[in-house]
Formats: sequence, C-alpha cells, structure tokens
Amino acid sequence: MEKVSKHIVDWLNSYCEGSGLNGFVVGVSGGIDSAVTSILCAETDKKVVLLNMPIRQRSAEFLLAKKHIEDLTDRYPNVESHELELTEVFESFEKSMPFPIDSNQLSLANSRARLRMMTLYAVGQAHGLLVAGTGNKIEDFGIGFYTKYGDGGVDLSPIADLTKTEVFALAANLNVIEEIQQAAPTDGLWGDGRKDEDQIGASYAELEWAMSFSGEMNDLTKRQIEVINIYNRLHKINQHKMLPIPVCKIPDNLKK
Repeated sequence: MEKVSKHIVDWLNSYCEGSGLNGFVVGVSGGIDSAVTSILCAETDKKVVLLNMPIRQRSAEFLLAKKHIEDLTDRYPNVESHELELTEVFESFEKSMPFPIDSNQLSLANSRARLRMMTLYAVGQAHGLLVAGTGNKIEDFGIGFYTKYGDGGVDLSPIADLTKTEVFALAANLNVIEEIQQAAPTDGLWGDGRKDEDQIGASYAELEWAMSFSGEMNDLTKRQIEVINIYNRLHKINQHKMLPIPVCKIPDNLKK
C-alpha cells in the first residue's frame, strides 16, 4: 500500500496548493478512517490541525482518539491538536428545541455529527485549512453510512476510493497505533457504544462483496442474499446523500 499512500499524499499536496490554503483540519474519532486520513494529511508537511471533539463520549473512544493524536504530534512537527469539549454546547442546543428531540435517537446522533462539522469549518476557516473527510468507499458510495451535512460535509475526501479492507491495510503501512487497528469500527454517535456492524446488520467485508457482486442470485446462500438485500436497501434509501442536490429547472419560456 506504499504506492497508494504516496499517491494520496501527492494528491493532497496538489489540491491544497491549488486551493491557495495552508493545510488541513481533521476530526479524530478514535477510528481507523480518521486515523489513516490524519496521517496522510500529516505526510504532506502542510499545517495539520487535529480536533478531538467529545460529545457525551464513551471513555474508550475518547482515549483512542487522544492516543492517536499524541502519537501524531510526536511523529510530525507540522501537526497540532485541540481538544474541544462540545457536550455543554450540544446540551444547550437540545434545550433550545421546541420539543424533546431525544425521542428520536437518530436525530440526536446526526445533530452531534453536524455540530462537529460546524466546529471543523470554524477552525478550518480561522486557519486557512481544508476540512479533510474521513469516509471510505463503502460508506460514501455504497450504503451512504454517514450524516448528511455532518461527517459528509467536507472539502475533499482522501480515502473515499478505498474499501474498509484497503483502509485497514493502509493503516498497517502507516503505523497507526495497534489499539485502533484492532478496534471494531464504530461511528461514536451513540451512547451505548454500538458498533457499525450492529447498526448495518452486515460486516464491511460482506458489504464490499455485495458492492461488487454481479452474479446470479440463485447461486447465493441464505446469508449472502440477506447481505445483498441489506446493501441494496441502504444504497437505495441513501441516494439523497450520494447524489447532487436536486434543482428544480425552470423552462426559459416561464421566466419571460
């Protein structure tokens, strides 16, 4: 994966220089995707700001993010970090709602992701930095497993053409700390610590297979059919995230 790493770093450098900005800001969650993305950004030698943004965060996730940030600030002189405790801000937002949004846990989870996105852009704009996305190919283009205008709100996506399996391989090549490489993937948006596989109903390896499947359904096992159905359902219902925003085109004759 060394050639892949170099290609992405070169791409990041080229894009950043073309934008006229100074570097990158990355939200670090303690997961494999943000770990890989942040190292790739650090490899550019551009200014990199890492943000740890806990919101009612479980200690395990918070500590993994903290350990990764400490590892990167030790390894790269161009990296700085900030810990921004957003729980109080989030709770203030909750209280300002005209009705209790905690009745819909998905609304709460997505609101947490959107608050983090707003924070990343505030820091990024203040320092002239691009917001680097951390989504992989399965999440971004397969099943739409991200928050619209949350972790999906980014300036560029360095690893969005890599499957989760490829991200793990790249993580080993980049010497991501072992605890993160061994941790089960989670989006960190739920108080009960549920894993990605718990939410989706299939593993990333299964979803990668489903994304590339082009054979006959009659030849599949019961589990394979179940995975195909999970993938197809999520791919369909999350098209609103993956396609450009619909624009109502007005015929010229109506504008006269």
